[in-house]
Amino acid sequence: MEKLYLGILNHIGEDPDREGLVRTPERAARAMEFLTRGYHQTLESVVNNAIFETETRDMIILKDIEIYSLCEHHLLPFYGKCHIGYIPNKKMIGVSKLARIADMYARRLQVQERLTHQIASALCEILNPCGVGVVLEARHLCAMMRGVEKQNSIMQTSAMLGSFENRQSTRIEFLNLIANHS
Repeated sequence: MEKLYLGILNHIGEDPDREGLVRTPERAARAMEFLTRGYHQTLESVVNNAIFETETRDMIILKDIEIYSLCEHHLLPFYGKCHIGYIPNKKMIGVSKLARIADMYARRLQVQERLTHQIASALCEILNPCGVGVVLEARHLCAMMRGVEKQNSIMQTSAMLGSFENRQSTRIEFLNLIANHS
């Protein structure tokens, strides 16, 4: 990967031997490996058996999970907040695992729409809950720095499964609870 970054520097007309760029191919390669580490993770390894029995059927929500990803079309970052809610069906997951699942899928080349559904589907797969809701709000540098250059635009996507899809009252409760009231 370092050789590829060296080629990019040469292609854009930079001098890869100048002081500030001497180690850039190495640093850029390490950064890309970090930013795409989700390809080397599995749902099982991220969850790490942190699933527990529960009798509650009340909604569980973790909101404002910071996410960072790379747009698969331009390899530019998009970043924002992820809100996850679910209603247990005899099983619940450790709270940190919700954020880790979001990170695992975000740390791949992505589109926000697919990322939202991957997080929701993963929770359905491991918990078989009564319902899951995921809302993502993100700023896309591909729309901010190039193309339409709209610096204040925020994209929102949602995935509603089970009772979050089938019961309007459940969906409304979730959306109301994640709304910022500050």
